[in-house]
Amino acid sequence: MSASVWVVVGALILANALYVAAEFGAVGVRRSRVRRLSEDGSWLAQRLLPFIESPAALDRYVGASQIGITLSSLTLGAYAQATISVALAPYMAQWFTISDVAAYSAAAIVVLIALTGIQLVIGELVPKALALQFPTETALATVIPMRWSLRVFRPLIASLNGAATVLLRWLGASEQSHRHLHSPEEIDLLIAESRDGGLLEPEEQQRLRRALRLGLRTARDLMIPQSRLTMLSDTASWDEVVRTVTASPFSRIPVFHETPDRIVGLVVVKDLVERYITEGPVPIARLIRPVVRLTESLAADAVVTELRTRRAHSAVVVDDSGRSTGLITIQDVLGELLGLHDTVAAPGAGAAR
Repeated sequence: MSASVWVVVGALILANALYVAAEFGAVGVRRSRVRRLSEDGSWLAQRLLPFIESPAALDRYVGASQIGITLSSLTLGAYAQATISVALAPYMAQWFTISDVAAYSAAAIVVLIALTGIQLVIGELVPKALALQFPTETALATVIPMRWSLRVFRPLIASLNGAATVLLRWLGASEQSHRHLHSPEEIDLLIAESRDGGLLEPEEQQRLRRALRLGLRTARDLMIPQSRLTMLSDTASWDEVVRTVTASPFSRIPVFHETPDRIVGLVVVKDLVERYITEGPVPIARLIRPVVRLTESLAADAVVTELRTRRAHSAVVVDDSGRSTGLITIQDVLGELLGLHDTVAAPGAGAAR
């Protein structure tokens, strides 16, 4: 068996490795990094950037990689069976004293197992690991052969993508483009890498991590529990209202009806002062402002959205049965985001700011 056979086999395995590396490199590379390299004058980055910025172009890029992987694998298998298996069959017949047909079958199985193992390691696992560890370098190193492959495979890509689209529509599924999406865990890892690389200060990393995890916190986690609220009954006398407001450092006091778990609104100190100046002592019912109600399970980032939409500073947190369990303000969410401690430290010490 001539050396040219092994050269062809090696070339096909390396071609498979190139397409695997190109696929994982293109999907894993950061678009901002490629754009910055392109702006700095990198010739390879300028050629890679159009494929990274467009989901449709990235689809074609990945499609060319997959076609290349398939063709190189099929060609390798067919070529090995036609050359290596044929050359190995006489030796198998001699060693095991079996018929020519059985020897060829045995040789084909041996070649298939051996080449599958070699291709899996050299043509799949190694380039995949390198592409995941060095996505930018890998994507840049493979962009030129991939551009050539795109030209060669263009008709095949168009026909295969069209067939896939028709099949997906027939199955009632929508076509999804390849995009650079990252899970919260991956974003957290990117933040940590940016800190280790000196791009972020430790305090900035902590703030970004808290912002990333804000959606995992709920209104119940961040609210001031009902047991720690200074509240007024909707039947409280003027003197009781004044004493409570004077003793509290907060500008908004929750008002309940009959029981503390039935908060009906808020008394704002500014309203109380203005009414007293213009009208003198007034019933507390005339001072109560309506309050927004949010469920305990609402995510913290959604709390901010709700308060901004309703132009409210605070909201009553209620359980599934509609009973009040606490109070949450924008400051509570911002305090979680910035890592600040709540100013309410003791039970019964305050209500809303």
